[in-house]
Amino acid sequence: MEKGFKLENEAAQSTNALGPMIGLAREDFVGAVALLLRETASDPSRVMRHAQSMGEDVVKILTGKSELAPDPKDKRFMDPAWQYNPFFRAGAQYYLAVQKGMRNWLEELELDELERNRATFISNIILDGLAPTNTLAGNPTAQKRLIDSGGLSLIKGLKNAYDDMVNNKGMVSQVDKRPFKLGENIATSKGSVVMRTEMFELVHYAPTTDEVYEVPQLTIPPQINKMYINDLSPDKSVIKFQLDNGIQTFVISWRNPSKEQGVWAMADYIEACEEALEAVSAITGSKKVNVSAGCSGGQTASVLASKLAATKNDILGSLTLMVCVLHPKPTDSEAGSLVSENGMALARQRAAKAGIIEADNLARGFAWLRPNDLIWNYVINNYLLGADPPAFDVLFWNADATNLSASLMGDFLTLFETLAFTKKGEIEMADHKIDLSKVKSDMFILGGVTDHITPWKATYRSTELFGSKDVTYVLSQSGHMQAILNPPGNPKAKYYVQKKKGKLPATADKWLEGAEEIKGSWWPFWMEWMQKRSGDQIAAPTELGNDSYAPMDPAPGLYVVEER
Repeated sequence: MEKGFKLENEAAQSTNALGPMIGLAREDFVGAVALLLRETASDPSRVMRHAQSMGEDVVKILTGKSELAPDPKDKRFMDPAWQYNPFFRAGAQYYLAVQKGMRNWLEELELDELERNRATFISNIILDGLAPTNTLAGNPTAQKRLIDSGGLSLIKGLKNAYDDMVNNKGMVSQVDKRPFKLGENIATSKGSVVMRTEMFELVHYAPTTDEVYEVPQLTIPPQINKMYINDLSPDKSVIKFQLDNGIQTFVISWRNPSKEQGVWAMADYIEACEEALEAVSAITGSKKVNVSAGCSGGQTASVLASKLAATKNDILGSLTLMVCVLHPKPTDSEAGSLVSENGMALARQRAAKAGIIEADNLARGFAWLRPNDLIWNYVINNYLLGADPPAFDVLFWNADATNLSASLMGDFLTLFETLAFTKKGEIEMADHKIDLSKVKSDMFILGGVTDHITPWKATYRSTELFGSKDVTYVLSQSGHMQAILNPPGNPKAKYYVQKKKGKLPATADKWLEGAEEIKGSWWPFWMEWMQKRSGDQIAAPTELGNDSYAPMDPAPGLYVVEER
């Protein structure tokens, strides 16, 4: 039970996301390895010195005099055998000696910050793969399970591996999908599709209160994951929380593009968002619509906000951006440091040729960016221990990824390469020149303390990009999707906000100096912020949609279950 919890928690911190990683080509990995080899050859004396140091560590290990010990927090070496069994202790120490040698060697290399990040990232991937715990011979826990089960764990592990080869395209499974069924025990909030186009469905959710706020909210989800992340289960449903607090709630459900639909570009998605806004306005009678978006949906919403400002369309009310980076820097993360101009060009060419990037390829590439959490953990659990992967709703959603249109991928890479959101009217996209300084909406921006995908200090830079006079920044104590899915009731939940009201500091570090820690979920704080920007309370509608947008299929709609 404890192991399952750890697995699901770690993987939930590393859910798929759309960012510069989509521009990462295999040549970038090769280039990073070549960098290491080049630096190795540049100074033979340095290599000899580190080889000698490694040899000294090996002698100490063989004679039982080594003091190398795993980090107490390293879950791979928690079994007592690593401490008390001489064979396993020596194996762990040898691995730690290699790790220590690699770290010391990297520290001496003459690299700039970007090159050092690349070298560190690649070396960590290599070292994670060499861990003795990844094999039956080097994993005492797996060996004990083998004996205790009379060999059944090995048989079950082989069956799990076979199932993954046949049914999961060779990728180790991160989740047991069997217990989940959309509309029955996941994505259960009541509502109806009130608009359907080739590209999207618009879902209108049924009010749960007698009165609602007159200004509705539209959620724009990421294009590579399905929209029901907002409605996983009643206790962690953003949609239910909004409804229970009187917010008229609408969500876009993007269609999973086929190869023929790989021509869908950002301009098409922005046009779809504009259609959805007009429909929400017509259904509710409100001239304003608040918008909420996360991750790549936040980038889409930002282009939308810029387009609305450029065309002087004042339908946009407040704008909430969650775990979204608009001003990326190569040094934000070690993984991001691998992305090169040549790699992005190759990624564009391959995607254009295929029409789409398939969901499986996206998931596979993302997993190898965090192999210890997303691959080796599951190799041990599923294959060596013969256990089932955890049945966890966030991981079920994460495994239910969608394809990515080649044209849209190209537009996201353009936003990344040109830093379009930081420019004022220089980069053209979606039939206008992007200029966030013209966006005057009240802003709520969320980051996650332990977010490795969209680092919080990178999300904070967005506070300086908009022309808004009212910008609130909140830092949630969690990782990527867990930063969003942080409902009331979690005793460990906390968040940070600026103590003094007024203009936010220019840098994340300055903001942190003046921030205060608040116990509990940030959802009630956000809801109070939302309600203040949602107009007066009126009688809740008794029917969904209207004559022009009649209810069709029940929520969460057809596009989330459509196979591609």
